[in-house]
Amino acid sequence: MAAPNLVNTSSVYGKSVGSSLGVTTAGIVTCATNKVLKINSVIVANVDGTSTADVKVDFYDSSKTTEYALAHEITVPVDSTLVVLGKDSPIYLEESDEIRGWASAAGDLEIIVSYEELDDA
Repeated sequence: MAAPNLVNTSSVYGKSVGSSLGVTTAGIVTCATNKVLKINSVIVANVDGTSTADVKVDFYDSSKTTEYALAHEITVPVDSTLVVLGKDSPIYLEESDEIRGWASAAGDLEIIVSYEELDDA
């Protein structure tokens, strides 16, 4: 199914999702059928009080079955945040595309993805 025509968008819903990152790559947000997601920001926080941790955040293009790095093994210092993607440089997800994440140490990093769900129904 094709992505909605943005000119004919009938609804826009602001949403955010958060997750603790594990040591295996996991989907954080996936675009549903007949929707487009405008990813406004991706923020990673190191919640461990003593250790740094590395983060990997990818855009998964389902039409090509390929991952593309947004952040590749970037060290997030203790008790700090990393803005992987900001509102000044949004990306769009089409059906079945995903934002995926991974951490070098389970439970040390948390991720928040803020996005808009667009629909022309």
